[in-house]
Amino acid sequence: MLEKLSVKEINNYLASMDGWIKENDASAIIKTFKFNSFDDAWRFMTKVTIKVCSMNHHPNWSNSYNKVVVELSTHTIGGVTDLDIELANYMDLIAFHIKLA
Repeated sequence: MLEKLSVKEINNYLASMDGWIKENDASAIIKTFKFNSFDDAWRFMTKVTIKVCSMNHHPNWSNSYNKVVVELSTHTIGGVTDLDIELANYMDLIAFHIKLA
């Protein structure tokens, strides 16, 4: 069963995660990814979509040209869980590889 992470647990995770911040009430973690082009941003979203569908855990996100703003929260729990941390780390990995291409 998923459990909501405490503020301390969230802070501990975020200390080792590049660019992720928590909302003031710790109900979500947020990051803005910036790519070289719209194509790169779209490629990122496409690759992440495959993962989120397999996890059945979908982000709130928006895209404007080369930027993708992501907000992760487990809605059924009302806060951040290990699923959000797992997905955030996956997104960072995908973004890293796209930026290297």
